[in-house]
Amino acid sequence: MDHSEAASERKYYIGEHSLTAKRIEPGLHIVSTPIGNLQDITIRALETLAACDVIACEDTRVTGVLLQRYGIRTQMMTYHEHNAQRQLPKILEALAAGRSVALVSDAGTPLISDPGFRLVGDVVEQGHKVVPIPGASAMLSGLVGAGLPSDTILFAGFLPNKTHGRKKRLEELKGIPATLVFYESPHRVGASLADMTEILGKRQAAVARELTKRFETFQRGTLAELSDFFSGDRPKGEIVILVSPPEEQELTEVDTDTLLLEALKDMPVSTAAKKVSKATGVDRKTIYTRAMELKNAGSAEDPESD
Repeated sequence: MDHSEAASERKYYIGEHSLTAKRIEPGLHIVSTPIGNLQDITIRALETLAACDVIACEDTRVTGVLLQRYGIRTQMMTYHEHNAQRQLPKILEALAAGRSVALVSDAGTPLISDPGFRLVGDVVEQGHKVVPIPGASAMLSGLVGAGLPSDTILFAGFLPNKTHGRKKRLEELKGIPATLVFYESPHRVGASLADMTEILGKRQAAVARELTKRFETFQRGTLAELSDFFSGDRPKGEIVILVSPPEEQELTEVDTDTLLLEALKDMPVSTAAKKVSKATGVDRKTIYTRAMELKNAGSAEDPESD
């Protein structure tokens, strides 16, 4: 390949304008791609995809649509959960040879709810550079459009498929003082909202669907209202569910019980109540009454008699 051929392959197009991508440094470049609307791609991402030596992608057909849109001719290779072990040596070999590799997912930011973090870990361990190229993210798009508190968030990814596992996970998340963000498949959204209503209670929530696409929608309301709305319905498209943090009173009760159960493992009720009262600011009598309730319910055993 001569110099003119190499230069032509580093071109990309925006509308009718042809641009030549600058050479980029060797390393693994984590490139965010659109989650629906192909115009949601950054100039830096286009330059990286055009200039890199190879693009590692989940599905060459999906990534090929994006590359064709912008006239990019970079070589592609597949890298996904099922062939990761087979493809990893090839990527590490390319990096060791001083080449640049771009990692993309089918949509959005790689590593967010996908196994790409293992590749990054291996690349870092081998001493190669990792360069994030930020861009579209369904999680962030859903958050900014939901109308829920955004100062503290917890991205919880996909919940377990089965009801028992899903409820158990929601119990673990129940007391966290943050807006919860979930990804969900269309055929499970109704069941998940029903379980959220049961476990998380009366909270405001939003269901974001088809983000950045033509039929983008936000359905907002309480968990109970959203559960009713999506009951028996199987909406099309990708789903992001966002749930507001617990109310302050609800959070205090959850935290207090957790502290009491821990204290009651190795101290009498009165001592545990005094300790937790001091830690939470809740009066000792209230804490003592709750400690006795937990003890009598069998949630905790008093190691010594008062």
